[in-house]
Amino acid sequence: MRKEIFVAFIDEKLKKDFEALNESKFEDKQLYGFIDRAMDDIKNNPICGTRLKKKQWPKKYILDYAITNLWKYDLPNSWRLVYTIEATEVKIVNMILEWFDHKNYERRFSY
Repeated sequence: MRKEIFVAFIDEKLKKDFEALNESKFEDKQLYGFIDRAMDDIKNNPICGTRLKKKQWPKKYILDYAITNLWKYDLPNSWRLVYTIEATEVKIVNMILEWFDHKNYERRFSY
């Protein structure tokens, strides 16, 4: 039996932020499209991103979400999408934690 695969946002605020991108200026609508395509890719293959080593994980993710794995998906124009994967016997849920431009990504990950 194949597990069902879902993509979701870590919380309602992030989901609303994503939906608001589609209502905004051109650059935000473009980012909405990039994230939407990434969500399709992740739903088709949860491990299509780059797995990040535990020593790279921001403490915020560990404390706020108790993550056990962390993945990065490179979006166009140097944007990054960060997600974690939770699995049970019957389903896989890819939880989107954040997206940000390269500068803010480096800041979050202390590069």
